[in-house]
Amino acid sequence: MSEGPSGSWDSPQQENLARSADRKSRIPGETGSNESDPADVHAWYTTGMELLAKGSPAAAAQVLQRALNAEPASRSVREALARAQFDTGQYAAAADNFRTIVEASPTDDYAHFGLGLSLARTGDHEAAAEYLALAAAMRPDRKHYTDALRQVRATLKFRKMSP
Repeated sequence: MSEGPSGSWDSPQQENLARSADRKSRIPGETGSNESDPADVHAWYTTGMELLAKGSPAAAAQVLQRALNAEPASRSVREALARAQFDTGQYAAAADNFRTIVEASPTDDYAHFGLGLSLARTGDHEAAAEYLALAAAMRPDRKHYTDALRQVRATLKFRKMSP
């Protein structure tokens, strides 16, 4: 998401996917040949993050989608996928993933920010303003949050003034 600071996405929700790789047992009845090895999921996540950092969001989205299919409850994988989707212009898909994070963790300021930006890009500026306002209220020190909110509010104001 180009509106964020380069080099760091300042995500407050970083899970330790390695923890999944260290799991020795599974709940009975949940093992199966279709299940991915947690070490594979971690490798996909790491590869996806590297691809994002190198400016290859389309490739990152493919790898991260595979990781999310294997670990749908992983917020860090979902957030990384949403970022890759945003960077490839898949704004509705990014919004869906950021919305899932917001619903699971209403205090995640970065997810509110990502959802707001994604909604703005889909043209839903009113909803975008709500989520960006929440992100900016949670973290007023994040200039890119307040800048994005200011831009969306300016768009809304302009549209109300236009015939």
